[in-house]
Amino acid sequence: MERIEREELRKQWLKRQEEIKDEDIEITYSYWDGSGHRKTVECKKGDTISRFLDLCRQQIHELRSVNVDNLLYIKEDLIIPHHYTFYDFIINKARGKSGPLFNFDVHDDVRLVHDATVEKDESHAGKVVERSWYEKNKHIFPASRWEVFDPEKNYGKYKIKDSKKSK
Repeated sequence: MERIEREELRKQWLKRQEEIKDEDIEITYSYWDGSGHRKTVECKKGDTISRFLDLCRQQIHELRSVNVDNLLYIKEDLIIPHHYTFYDFIINKARGKSGPLFNFDVHDDVRLVHDATVEKDESHAGKVVERSWYEKNKHIFPASRWEVFDPEKNYGKYKIKDSKKSK
């Protein structure tokens, strides 16, 4: 009897996960060619980064002839591999160098607090760049800070900004 109940709960959980993956999300990103060109794209939580980049490519005239394999998505200074889905990061509450990778409440891409150890409650817009641009500029800021996302790596603990404290 307990085995049957467990199996039923497992099926319900899997069904719920598929429903979550099918939910729409709006991703704010910045096409980066040395300066940012902010845009938004709507996709599903279960979409791969590759699918997301394809949608971005269709929005940006200069990228329409570029193969998705030649695009990179950088979030919180991490190069996100194409095979991951947004769901993967959401469900695992994945963290980057300066906080959560995906909060879906992107505000201005400017930090007003000058303490790098203070985590803001929003995430920055990710950058979409051409691989060739990255290869030419990886020795120059900001590309010099970027590294490939490693799910095994701990990117550090941050304290949450206390919004009640005076500025």
